[in-house]
This record gives sequence, structure tokens and C-alpha cells, in this order.
Amino acid sequence: MAKGAYPIILKKEDDGYYVRIPDFDIGTQGDSIADAMEMARDAIGLMGIDMEDDKKDLPQPYSREFKTEEHDVVTLVDVDFTEYRKRVENKAVKKNCTIPYWMSVEADKKGINYSRLLQEAILSVLEMNKSKC
Repeated sequence: MAKGAYPIILKKEDDGYYVRIPDFDIGTQGDSIADAMEMARDAIGLMGIDMEDDKKDLPQPYSREFKTEEHDVVTLVDVDFTEYRKRVENKAVKKNCTIPYWMSVEADKKGINYSRLLQEAILSVLEMNKSKC
């Protein structure tokens, strides 16, 4: 399944909203309803791609029964697992590296973009081209 719309239950708390996601048996929270819905989308997306990586089937929406209490808000959150995976896998991560001072001075004089250079060097070592990324 590339895309799904899963029910979530929002419960007002003193400091925001608690979110239950029955189909995945997980919970999260947010400061506002919009934030809570986005956190639910992230939780479902991360859990879903982890399940796919482990060769497990994703649950179907409404695969688990759930109960609500007065004032709970039930809504749907849509997740496109293919798009979510692309976004997560292409997310930039910060790495710290150390080079000699003289090299830093010379590289700065040449206006070298350290991030781009490191990415190109790693791609070269991995024998990959940019089109695969």
C-alpha cells in the first residue's frame, strides 16, 4: 500500500493534544490540533516504513476497533508511504569532520562548499552517481 488514511483520536490535555493511532498501536502528541495531526502523520510514516523494511504488512485503516470518550476528536490522517520514504531518505543529516587548519584556510580562499565536496567524494567512493540518489 503506497497511500492510506488512518483514523486518529485526539484528546485535549493541559499542554496540548494526545493522539492515539489505533491501527499502529502507537501514540504521539502535539501543541495544537494541527501539530498533533502532523505528529501523527510522522509517527505513522516512520512506523510504516520500518514495517516495510522488516517485510511486514502495513495495517489496513480501521483494522483495530477503538473506543472514544466524550470530547475526543476522531479524524483521519493520510500518509503516502512512498513520498514519506523519499523525504526521510533524502533528509540532510549533519556530520562533523576535522581537517588541518592550513587546508581550511586554503579551501576557504577558493570558496569550496564543504558539504557539496564531501557528498561528491562519498558518492565517488561508493561508486554511485547523483541520479541514483
